[in-house]
Amino acid sequence: MRRRLIQSTLAVVLVVIAVFGVSLVVVETRTITNSAQERVESEAVRLAGIVDSRILGDEEITSEILVDQVGDDRYAVVHIPGQPPIEIGQKPSGDVIESTRRGEEGETVTVQEPRSLVTREVGRTLLIIGAVALMAVVAAVLLALRQANRLASPLTDLAETAERLGSGDPRPRHKRYGVPELDRVADVLDSSAERIARMLTAERRLAADASHQLRTPLTALSMRLEEITLTDDPATVKEEATIALAQVERLTDVVERLLTNSRDPRTGSAVTFDLDEVIQQQLAEWRPAYRQAGRAIVSSGKRHLKAVGTPGAVAQVLAALIENSLMHGGGTVALRTRVTGNQAVIEVTDEGPGVPADLGARIFERAISGRNSTGIGLAVARDLAEADGGRLEMLQAMPPVFGLFLSRTPVKKSSEDERTVR
Repeated sequence: MRRRLIQSTLAVVLVVIAVFGVSLVVVETRTITNSAQERVESEAVRLAGIVDSRILGDEEITSEILVDQVGDDRYAVVHIPGQPPIEIGQKPSGDVIESTRRGEEGETVTVQEPRSLVTREVGRTLLIIGAVALMAVVAAVLLALRQANRLASPLTDLAETAERLGSGDPRPRHKRYGVPELDRVADVLDSSAERIARMLTAERRLAADASHQLRTPLTALSMRLEEITLTDDPATVKEEATIALAQVERLTDVVERLLTNSRDPRTGSAVTFDLDEVIQQQLAEWRPAYRQAGRAIVSSGKRHLKAVGTPGAVAQVLAALIENSLMHGGGTVALRTRVTGNQAVIEVTDEGPGVPADLGARIFERAISGRNSTGIGLAVARDLAEADGGRLEMLQAMPPVFGLFLSRTPVKKSSEDERTVR
């Protein structure tokens, strides 16, 4: 690109120099020639006037008297009737510029100038024009180099930015070049980089959430299948298979919920449901794991509570809290339901050491964990609760008490939301 810009700029300058330079040379040559002819004619007229005045005054006319009236580079000859010619200066050889004038007393005056003088003056003019043209070419090349660097360097930067985007580095550069067209391209690339960064973040978050949220249902399903393989009782097989199918349905709900949240975390399918059903389902699912660990999981509190939310999402939140207690807590895990105002609250607590003081409210941040865990379980649980219009809070650090708050009455949609749904 640099070469093309330089070549094109140089070609334009050369064409301009050729067109205007040739015209200027022709005009200057004619001007210098005409000026020399006018000088010779003017000198012939002046010399004829001097000769006339001396003839009328009966004064002597010699070459010594007239030599000061003729230029050093010119030759003049005066013809007076009845007298020999009077020559002034040295007669030039070759081509000359000549002018002849006749005086009032019958004399003739001829003045000649060598054309070589005109040629030398034209040569000097051509040399000046050539020097100016050369300076113009040099200036054009320097300007072309500057413009080429100004345009090519940003294009190189933009190409490197596009290459970085293609290689998976979506950091925007926020670099501008003072050229509107190039700045527009830079704006588009920066916007694309931000969109790609958001997409990559969403994909990584979905992968992390999926690996965390699917681990528990898959483990429970695996345990049910192991129970089926270890028994020969048809009734037990049927019961375990029924439970396994229910867990497969919950697993499908988990996957759909994760995909929905990855597209729009605010999208939910909240309904009024019975909290007891979700709590009993979680107790049945987690009791085998707690028995294996030599611990117990129980429920208490107000029964037959109705809440508004997505049963699958609430189940996932409770599963995250129960798993957190299994991994980090100790003793018996208790799920207690109560009512506060217009909200139903499910509290999950255990008899473990609680949340370390250095974690505090950061326990809900991603990648924050007290032990060697993923650190995303509670973060996902809070996102799921908020997507259903509820909230998840740590009510007490020692012993740990987490509370899931759910509304007991459906939230009326605004007219704008209804229009969006339609």
